[in-house]
Amino acid sequence: MGFVLLSALLAQGASAAEKGELPIPAATFAVMAAKDTTAAAPILMRSYKKESEIEIWKQNSAGRYVFLKSFPICRWSGTLGPKTTQGDRQTPEGFYAVGPTQMNPNSHYYLSFDTGYPNAYDKAHGGSGSSVMVHGTCSSAGCFAMTDKGVGEIFALAREALRGGQSAFQFQAYPFRMTAQNMARYRSDPNIAFWRELKEGSDRFEATGEELAVSVVNGRYAFAPSTDPAKETAAAERRTREQARIAAFVAEGSAAVRTVYSDGGQNPYFAALLRKGAQLGEVSRPEALAYAGIDEVLTPARGICAHKGRCPEAIANGPALGPAKPDADTPAAAAPQEAPPRIWLAAAHATALPATEPMTLAPVPLCYKLGRPAPEQTVIAGAMPVLPPMFFD
Repeated sequence: MGFVLLSALLAQGASAAEKGELPIPAATFAVMAAKDTTAAAPILMRSYKKESEIEIWKQNSAGRYVFLKSFPICRWSGTLGPKTTQGDRQTPEGFYAVGPTQMNPNSHYYLSFDTGYPNAYDKAHGGSGSSVMVHGTCSSAGCFAMTDKGVGEIFALAREALRGGQSAFQFQAYPFRMTAQNMARYRSDPNIAFWRELKEGSDRFEATGEELAVSVVNGRYAFAPSTDPAKETAAAERRTREQARIAAFVAEGSAAVRTVYSDGGQNPYFAALLRKGAQLGEVSRPEALAYAGIDEVLTPARGICAHKGRCPEAIANGPALGPAKPDADTPAAAAPQEAPPRIWLAAAHATALPATEPMTLAPVPLCYKLGRPAPEQTVIAGAMPVLPPMFFD
């Protein structure tokens, strides 16, 4: 029933009050019941740029956060790395808090919530900008853009958790899944020192299942220890194990790469829909998506990593390190897919690019500030009109 109501409201256009009160779908309630959690239980979100996903985690009856479900991101802008300056089109990375006042049912882009950028860390490093959102409409200039349907469910899940008594939920924003293999692959990226701080928080969350108690000390993220000695021991053991696994990947010849984006990316699910001619509404800078996620090799792979074409997980799970214990509630990374053909530029030479995303969609729709007059809504499910260029961060 909830899904039917959601689809009808998206298709017909809904008032802000109706959009802000969309029900959680019945299928999601079933998943919550299976995970021993409820709609009113605290929530936590994790975003990943490279994988273009937002994960939803809920606290179960034992007080541990468990993975609920993942939503594909329809559009994010910029490249891997933190947001630093107003107008840089970067989606942020770091640890943020979202309270009731940051939830916006009157959004220009269907529904939205403000991630809380800039936080104390961003300000300590001179970060500027505001109104960095998770919102509907596949258009971004510094925001995490979902479809209207996707943000509708995310908004409903957050709304019920806040009404259940959670004062604010944590939004953890990462460049990619913080695995040992990824940390080895990005070891030569200019942002690696910052990403090591993010991985420390990511590992702690996955080991303890607790919301991170984050502070900023001497310009660095710092995490308070768990009050549960067993969980603190688990966090320390995971950190030691992960550092050993990163070293093992490097020792066995993992390539060092830097992933290049023309202007952000998109989940492969939506890219496939676009190639099939599906309508996602307004998509910002579709031409840039053809040049998204190209790995620039800084140090070629060698040894077993070169022979296999990738470093197998077995490298870091050998007898010297002991088996890496998976976290039961951590979602498995998506199976690797063969990268689509891309243009590779070098010394006045270019290889032709095959047909990819259509180029007929509206270019450069931008993010917005709260309080602007809203444009008229379209009747296309998953779409909203684009604002003029003045609405950007």
